[in-house]
Amino acid sequence: MKLFRLLAPLLCIAVLAFSSFPPAQPVQAQSSIADVKANYVKSEHQIPMRDGRKLYTVVYSPKDGSQKYPFLMTRTPYGSGPYGVEVYRPSLGPSPLFTSEGYIFVYQDVRGTFLSEGDYEDVRPFIPNKKSNADIDEASDTYDTIDWLIKNIPNNNGRAGMYGISYPGFYAAAALHDPHPALKASSPQAPIGDMFLGDDDHHNGAFFLFDCFSFNQFFGMPRPQPTQNQFKSFNMGTPDAYQFFLELGPVANAQKKYFKGQNKYWNDVMAHGAYDEFWQSHSTLPHLKKVHTAVLTVGGWFDAEDLFGPLNIYQKLEKNNPQGFNALVMGPWSHGGWARGTGESLGNIRFDSKPSEWYRENVELKFFNFHLKDKGELKLPEASVFQTGANEWKSYEQWPPTQLQARSLYFQANGKLSFDAPKSSASEFAEYISDPSKPVPYTNEITNNRGTGYMIEDQRFAARRSDVLTFQTEALAEDITLAGPILADLFVSITGTDADFVVKLIDVSPDNAPNTSPQVKMGGFQMLVRAEVMRGKFRNSFSKPEAFTPNQPTEVKFNLQDVNHTFKAGHRLMVQVQSSWFPLVDRNPQKFVDIYSATEADFQKATHRVFHSAKLSSHLKVGVLPPK
Repeated sequence: MKLFRLLAPLLCIAVLAFSSFPPAQPVQAQSSIADVKANYVKSEHQIPMRDGRKLYTVVYSPKDGSQKYPFLMTRTPYGSGPYGVEVYRPSLGPSPLFTSEGYIFVYQDVRGTFLSEGDYEDVRPFIPNKKSNADIDEASDTYDTIDWLIKNIPNNNGRAGMYGISYPGFYAAAALHDPHPALKASSPQAPIGDMFLGDDDHHNGAFFLFDCFSFNQFFGMPRPQPTQNQFKSFNMGTPDAYQFFLELGPVANAQKKYFKGQNKYWNDVMAHGAYDEFWQSHSTLPHLKKVHTAVLTVGGWFDAEDLFGPLNIYQKLEKNNPQGFNALVMGPWSHGGWARGTGESLGNIRFDSKPSEWYRENVELKFFNFHLKDKGELKLPEASVFQTGANEWKSYEQWPPTQLQARSLYFQANGKLSFDAPKSSASEFAEYISDPSKPVPYTNEITNNRGTGYMIEDQRFAARRSDVLTFQTEALAEDITLAGPILADLFVSITGTDADFVVKLIDVSPDNAPNTSPQVKMGGFQMLVRAEVMRGKFRNSFSKPEAFTPNQPTEVKFNLQDVNHTFKAGHRLMVQVQSSWFPLVDRNPQKFVDIYSATEADFQKATHRVFHSAKLSSHLKVGVLPPK
């Protein structure tokens, strides 16, 4: 979500604050402002909510009155502009395909943003047992909006759908907590599932500093009254975010230097350093029960913001609503990549097809047409999942696939990696010195824009550091496909009392691999397939952090998220282990303290050991798809 969050101020200036991503303009289905004006009438409304607050809402109704149309709505904190009844969008809906299809398109500023009344709250908690009209949440605001639209906008067929990417994807999911009976279809795309466990601001309790700091510089600051111009940009004063955040020092300095207590969400983050009631109440996942709405959840394998959300929202819906329509799409995309362009490539990696176009034409449009218009047939599999490496779409009856074979990839002496368990009875280990004053960068690029390229970036820059361990297999004799979740199971010891552990799964190309361009040398390319961080003090409980006992071997287990990737014959599997990922993740002082109030004196060097003996066998638990 944060990449779009970071771009939002520029988008507000450049395109008058489109909600979600600016619409993609595929060659086969372009639309223009002239097309929209010729076929739609725009109206603006202040829709009253049950507590009396009014939410600014834009409606584009088809001029053709020969039939009734369903509503297709997105709710956004990024602005529903362009504002003014005479100023139109160049396309409507999730893609330009929808503009020519014909819907009543609805865009709404969520409570407390832009021209809507009320107070904004970041990922507003759901209130299951409402006691009065003062008890509002995103589900109730959506419910009240749909109810008003059906009663007041003419020529509708009594059905509504929702969609949204990133933050608007969260609102499409939050509507499912208590859906209006008319909400027949919803597509949460890159939605937030849990902001402490795996999306945006934290992963496994580790604080994603770059995203949270940059976003809150312009979002969530006080808004005295509704306005069309809500965002203000922030200038780091350097093109090098690594330098900026290193010079910032401990996280507490951000409050002193920049926020000065004015940003409510930043204050909340700093006050809740563990998975307490605050974070639990902000989770989307516990409330996806009794959902009658058809749901299409969409995510990208290279989404730097919200990979956790789509996978876990799909799983919760599947568990709690086994009779409902619940489908998953996971493609080779960065955040929102399915909504723009063809998707043929990402960075230096090519996918030999046009997955974004395929999704928009064959999945998204057909999903909404079927459920909202009774149009056509819908023969979607339970899970449509792109298999990277092999570069093919795969259909599964469920996700993860049922036919997975459980295997383990074991760390071995001398940097080896193998499906065979180590046999040595000695306490063999590899070690490195982790120095918070010289953290491992998350990217080799000098940039002050967090970007998405690091999700597939060549990892040789990290492998060559002395504070990064590498383990790799021999060249593969045949293809092997890993699918489903990956669990890192590490046995470590540290000389401090706390530490982070970052584990990366990497696809290493053969030395003679052909170049994708004269500038990109693919021989030996170390493509990042999956990476995740674990804040060590949460190894046993996210709610009750625990110090490490110095020099005592300790097990640390955590999920790396799912994959569906084929390592081709001749390639190698590599695992890297490190203890910083900066400034993507804030620096761990390596001392058991409240990191959000730590001082410079709390930061210390530490020696970390990763064991790979028969008794203490660090490994990754993976699922292998058997060859057909």
